Amino acid sequence: MSIPAADLPVPEKVLRLAAGATLTPVWLNSLDTATFATDDGRYIKYGPIDPESSRAEEAERLVWAGRYTRVPEVIEHGEEDGSEWLVTRAIPGRSAVDPHWIARPDTAVRAVGRGLRLLHDALPVAGCPFDWSVPSRIAGAADRGIAVPERLHSAPAVDFLVVCHGDACVPNTLLDENGSPLAHVDLGALGTADRWADIAVASMSTEWNYGPGFEDILIEAYGVAPDRERLAYYRDLWNAT
Repeated sequence: MSIPAADLPVPEKVLRLAAGATLTPVWLNSLDTATFATDDGRYIKYGPIDPESSRAEEAERLVWAGRYTRVPEVIEHGEEDGSEWLVTRAIPGRSAVDPHWIARPDTAVRAVGRGLRLLHDALPVAGCPFDWSVPSRIAGAADRGIAVPERLHSAPAVDFLVVCHGDACVPNTLLDENGSPLAHVDLGALGTADRWADIAVASMSTEWNYGPGFEDILIEAYGVAPDRERLAYYRDLWNAT
């Protein structure tokens, strides 16, 4: 994922959804799904139908999670001709990888760790209709033609079951101006799983965004000691699926 160039072409559907608002491209992922900010307080995510997590599935999870914690409010979503979109209301905060926070990595990393713990504490496992367990992830990968190595089919025993974010990489935490966790975005894979499935990915992603040396700082801010076995397993599973 990356911050796109300011002159990123705007699809016709996005122009129609913008309804005259000024658009600024803010994010582009590996599937060529682009996110645009509007000057009237919305975000428009548009791109090819994602075989792993559709915009309709993301909208469903946002609506559910929004009952318990701060996430973007869904305005509309849909699909046509092999593409899909999701329009949400903007939350006044900055991604943890905004240049402001890239320059302050220690503050950002600790905020992401605390924010992930707050998310896990806020979302109730009982009654959660979404699953992100190891068997469901392996089955989902198989549906997409990905053969997960046999050694990853046996996961460590669940340490603590939570409702995981599902893509807890650091860009998906928003921080307020004081460097406190404010909200989470991109919840398309949200579901119940061992908390280490999220912790492993969140801590691993610190190196991609801030450089080496921050992984254990995030885990400490979450409030647990590093579990090297579970960290290694869930990072391998992430990379394999």
